[in-house]
Amino acid sequence: MAQTNSTGQNSIGEADDSPNTLVYRKMEDLIARMQDEKNGIPIRTVKSFLSKIPSVFSGSHIVQWLMKNLNIEDQVEALHLGTLMAAHGYFFPISDHVLVLKDDGTFYRFQTPYFWPSNCWEPENTDYAVYLCKRTMQNKARLELADYEAESLARLQRAFARKWEFIFMQAEAQAKVDKKRDKVERKILDSQERAFWDVHRPVPGCVNTTEVDIKKSSRMKNPHKTRKSVYGLQNDIRSHSPTHTPAPEAKQPTTEELHEQSFVILLGYTEQHVDYDPFLLTPDPSNPWISDDTTFWELEASKEPTQSRVKRWGFGIDEVLKDPAGREQFLKFLESEFSSENLSFWLAVQELKRRPVKEVPCRVQEIWQEFLAPGAPSAINLDSKSYDKTTQNVKDPGRYSFEDAQEHIYKLMKSDSYSRFIRSSVYQELLQAKKKRSKNLF
Repeated sequence: MAQTNSTGQNSIGEADDSPNTLVYRKMEDLIARMQDEKNGIPIRTVKSFLSKIPSVFSGSHIVQWLMKNLNIEDQVEALHLGTLMAAHGYFFPISDHVLVLKDDGTFYRFQTPYFWPSNCWEPENTDYAVYLCKRTMQNKARLELADYEAESLARLQRAFARKWEFIFMQAEAQAKVDKKRDKVERKILDSQERAFWDVHRPVPGCVNTTEVDIKKSSRMKNPHKTRKSVYGLQNDIRSHSPTHTPAPEAKQPTTEELHEQSFVILLGYTEQHVDYDPFLLTPDPSNPWISDDTTFWELEASKEPTQSRVKRWGFGIDEVLKDPAGREQFLKFLESEFSSENLSFWLAVQELKRRPVKEVPCRVQEIWQEFLAPGAPSAINLDSKSYDKTTQNVKDPGRYSFEDAQEHIYKLMKSDSYSRFIRSSVYQELLQAKKKRSKNLF
C-alpha cells in the first residue's frame, strides 16, 4: 500500500522545507530493489537454540549490497546511507530498539509498506498507550516492556485515567486477535509494530526522524542539546548549566514555502488517485460520462464491492465511510473489537443532518439517550471538553448539536480502529479475493 497520505504529509513532511515525498519515493524504490527475489538481499530463516528466526538478513549483507548496486566505494558512506534508511524505519534490527545499521552479523528485517513514513500518519499518545497496554498482556519474555516503555506506560495511564478502561478494552481486543494468528506471522508482525514505535517513540537519546529536521539540526552548533519528544522538550544535563543559551524560535514558513508544501500535497493526492479517475484512465466496462452504458455507476453502488473500491479503502478512512460496502465491513470489524458504537454514533449524527427540521429535536434526544446519557446502552467515550460542549448543545437541539462529539469519535476511529482494520485479516483477505476474481474475469 505504497501511497502518500491523502490528507497531507506526516510530521516529517510538515516540518521539512523540501518535498519529502520525493525523498521517500527514492528510498522506497531502493528498498524495493533490495527485496527483489533475484538481485536483492538474501532473506532467510535462521535457527537460534530451539527456535527459528524468520525473514531476516544481516547488516553486512546490506552494506555489501549498497556498495555493489550503487557503486559506492567507501564502506563508511554505504553504512551511513543504510543507517538513514534504518532511522526512517524501512528495515530494523530484531534484537534491540536502536535503529542504526551495523556492518556485522546483526539480524535485520524489512518493514511492511503499511508502516513506511510515506503512508503513516503521526500517531497519538492514545495509540501508544493501547500498544504498550497490549504488550503487558502478552506474557512472553521477548515482549516484556523496556524500562523507558514501562515509564511511558505509567505516565500515559495517569494522563488518560478517565479513559483508561476504554484503552484497556482496545488493547485486550487487539491481543485476542493477535493470538489467533499463525505463530510465525505473529512474530513478524510484532517486530514490525515494535519497529514502527521505535521510529515514533524512540529510545531516550535517539533521534526521532519524525520530529527533527535533520538539515536544520546539522546547521546548529549543538544539534543534540535539545530534542522534541512526545512529552515536550527534553534537555540534556548541559542545558541546565548557567551558561546555556536557549535555542532560537523556529522560523515561520514563507508564503512560497507554504505554496510548495500545498503543491506537494496536491501532487501526492493526484498520484494516488490517478488510476481511479475515469477521465484519465478508461474504466471497465466503459466510461458512463461519455457513453450510454451505466454499468460502471451500478458497480460503484453495488453492495458487492469491486477490487478498485476495496483498494481505495486503504487510502484513508473517508474512502471507507463514503462506501456503503466499506461501512458494512468496517462495522463488522468494530463489532469484533467491541467498539461498534463509535461508528454507529457517527452514522447516526450524519443521518441527523439530513432530517427534516421538525424531526430534529426528537432525534437529538434519541441519540443522546443511546450514546451519551448516563447508563446509555451504547455509550461512547468522549473527552471532557467535547462532552461538556455537547451537553450544552443538546439543550437547544439542532442538526449540529453533536458536531464536537462526532469530530472526536472520527479522530479516534481514524487514528486507532481504522489502522487496525486495514492491517486486519478481514480486509487483507477481502482484498486478495477481489484480486483473484479480477484476474479470473480477464
